[in-house]
Amino acid sequence: MKYILSVLVCFLLINNLKAQDRYLTKQGTISFFSHSPVEDIEAVNNQVLSIVDIETGDVAISVLMKSFMFEKSLMQEHFNENYMESDKFPKAKFKGEIIDFENLENKNKVSIQGDLTIHGITKKVKVEAGIEIDKDSVVLKGVFTVLVADYEIKIPSVVKNNIAKTIEITFSLNHKKIK
Repeated sequence: MKYILSVLVCFLLINNLKAQDRYLTKQGTISFFSHSPVEDIEAVNNQVLSIVDIETGDVAISVLMKSFMFEKSLMQEHFNENYMESDKFPKAKFKGEIIDFENLENKNKVSIQGDLTIHGITKKVKVEAGIEIDKDSVVLKGVFTVLVADYEIKIPSVVKNNIAKTIEITFSLNHKKIK
């Protein structure tokens, strides 16, 4: 009985120690910007879930598509119903790792690579990001672009000149230590 109890206590301690290497945010920010000669489209999502494991450099991000807020409600409706099909594909996800994480000391820029899933399509991406690490937080910030066609997002011909073929995505993820 003592042996089983000892193993259980060791298991709980190991899990607790591992949790100390993880940083989480539930209020990360991701925005996107589409520039075309006809109009600019911008949306912001402040409910981004993200976790970073500073032991391994693993990064995971989940974005609820319906949480993107637009200046015009009609744009938001078209985004969710017509383009992103948010009922069918409710989330965008990223799962990857910070490259060369073990040699991060004194760096403020990193490359992050992994799988980005949007609209049910997964593509390999590599993103440059700024990083700030201290004992209580890990902050990742960056900008990258995606091609609308890569994620099979259908744009009706009537509005194809209103939406850029390349969308700029900006992220700011301020992770706090999981306690």
